[in-house]
Amino acid sequence: MTRHLQPQHFINRELSWLRFNTRVLEEASNPRNPPLEQLKYVAIYGTNLDEFYMIRVAGLKVMEKARVSPGSPDGLSAYEQLTLIRDYVSKEVPILEKRIAELFSILEKNGIKIKSYGDLNAQQKRKANAYFESHIYPVVIPIAVDATHPFPHLNNLSFAMAVKLEASETEPIRYGLIRLPRVLPRFVEIDSVTFTPIESIVYHHIEDMFPGFTPISHAPFRVTRNADISIEEEEADDFLDVLEEGLRLRQKGEIVRLEIASNCDPDLLAFLTTHLKVSPNDIYSRTTPLNLGAYWQLIGSKRWTHLLLDTQPPRNLPPFDTKEPIASVIDKQDAIVLLPFESFNPIERFISEAANDPNVLSIRMTLYRVGANSPIVRALIEAAEAGKMVTAVVELKARFDEENNLKWARALENAGAHVIYGVVGLKIHAKIAHIIRREPNGDLKHFVHLSTGNYNSGTARIYTDVSFFTASQKIGEDAVRFFHHITGFAKNTELHSLAMAPTQIKPRLLELIAAETKMKGEGEIIAKVNSLVDKDVIAALYRASQAGVRIFLIVRGICCLLPGVKGVSENIRVASIVGKFLEHGRILYFKHSEPQVFFSSADWMPRNLTRRIELMTPIDDPEIARLLIAVLRLQQNDGKQAKELRSDGIYAPRNENGYDAQSILEAIVDRLHKDGESHNKIAPAIEEFLKKAEV
Repeated sequence: MTRHLQPQHFINRELSWLRFNTRVLEEASNPRNPPLEQLKYVAIYGTNLDEFYMIRVAGLKVMEKARVSPGSPDGLSAYEQLTLIRDYVSKEVPILEKRIAELFSILEKNGIKIKSYGDLNAQQKRKANAYFESHIYPVVIPIAVDATHPFPHLNNLSFAMAVKLEASETEPIRYGLIRLPRVLPRFVEIDSVTFTPIESIVYHHIEDMFPGFTPISHAPFRVTRNADISIEEEEADDFLDVLEEGLRLRQKGEIVRLEIASNCDPDLLAFLTTHLKVSPNDIYSRTTPLNLGAYWQLIGSKRWTHLLLDTQPPRNLPPFDTKEPIASVIDKQDAIVLLPFESFNPIERFISEAANDPNVLSIRMTLYRVGANSPIVRALIEAAEAGKMVTAVVELKARFDEENNLKWARALENAGAHVIYGVVGLKIHAKIAHIIRREPNGDLKHFVHLSTGNYNSGTARIYTDVSFFTASQKIGEDAVRFFHHITGFAKNTELHSLAMAPTQIKPRLLELIAAETKMKGEGEIIAKVNSLVDKDVIAALYRASQAGVRIFLIVRGICCLLPGVKGVSENIRVASIVGKFLEHGRILYFKHSEPQVFFSSADWMPRNLTRRIELMTPIDDPEIARLLIAVLRLQQNDGKQAKELRSDGIYAPRNENGYDAQSILEAIVDRLHKDGESHNKIAPAIEEFLKKAEV
């Protein structure tokens, strides 16, 4: 029984995340992906790992130093977890470097050459030299380090070169640094097909930056710091000022990782580690160019789109394919948009039309990650300037989007909007927009948009999300309660149709799982989430499995539940889909509940269920419920991109002769658009496909 659950029944959170990132890296070798698409996965792998070290590893190091137990259900201490992480990442380095070398060779055959300075021909070297003189030399900073020149502070993710120099045999060896600012390209374009890592060019001009000295050795390196911002909100008189100070401190956090060229001179390495105060355990050697995320420079070029996967432009299917106002459309029926297969445009129109509608009295929205150039925020600014009551809940604690959100918060305030910077002690992660309109008869009408994804047109093109519109009076009244809860003093707000974390979603989930558990062999649960970590939810799923409930979980990232364990989780299967689009939606199906289908902004993690303000939305409309169930069934049987979690904690490929669910859904939406068919035809088309596929 679950009351006897042991640590071995749980997968360590950090190890599960590392395995997720491995699945990302495996896509860099997937033959179905074109060359630059494969390089894209290398870039994603690298940026994911950067954030993992800045936040997760940094947190574990703080716990280890303070001798605090992480309290994870797998029972591992902070020290044990750090050891596991270091071993896992170190073992993956050779695989990563081998794949990068292979990709460079493949790209060269396709007209993209990445060459060091020494491999350039004479003409190319002249171009590289000219670029150094005109663009690099005026910007880079050579730094002497000695008794009168202290070692400089290096910001988080700084990229630099350490150099060992001599003037003559009788003079002492000198050490210095060359900082390579982010304003310079990571790869210098030598000609239309050749790119050279900037440090390779800089190295061949060291004597220009340190005249009179000869370089003995050099080593490019990169530092990663603790970037988790801790803010004492209760003591913050001006939260914006406190956040700005926190962003500055992020650049000064303790170093948690030093990446350095693998052939580094031992004296040079000792020089760096002494000044940076880095433990040998935190040093990672690389043979490939540092900063994998910089490959986006090549991936993003429009010259080589033929080396990426084809992407269909997002479609507007009926009822959103006309110029009829969005509010009028959803006044007749609930409506849903499946991003990125369908267009984000209806969401932008929903807000912009409300901003320009003289009968709209109020617009309220939560803004978590809205992007740098947001039409939605600009519409809110226009609405506020026009005298409408605009309330914007801008979550300034949205990690790594703080600066962008800070900018929009100030712009909204200047326009006259009422801006809320979150709730003390909680992050606001819910995605909701609420519009109140005065109808011709004088009544007030509610229009609500709820989503699993952010109000960000950029991510809407690459994240799979559920975007839901309704004019339901019940949900509208809940929206009023929700925003009153955030903007005022409220401790015990209870929503009636929606469920809100941290008080309602977890109890509701446990109730839904318990109800299926009572159905024993007749029960069924399908849940699609980004991460599954919460111990209580996992224990409830184990109980359901032991009662004979069939459970299928589609968990893209972290999954601490171990499926297929005899006597514990034999009836649970877990799959992860890492593909062309980032699986971001959270869709839940409980066979015997009423309604059966829900979607949510919340993952099944303690932070989402107990430390954030989130929303879970029931689907009462039978056609929309049918569609979301069809999407779940389609992904449940994905045999190409999905990998299944085994009882030993390893993810294994499924049926290579199967199908890719993302590609099938994209093709269905594209065909319906060409045929002028309604959005309501998506579910029947998926069901027909599954019938033919005999799954």
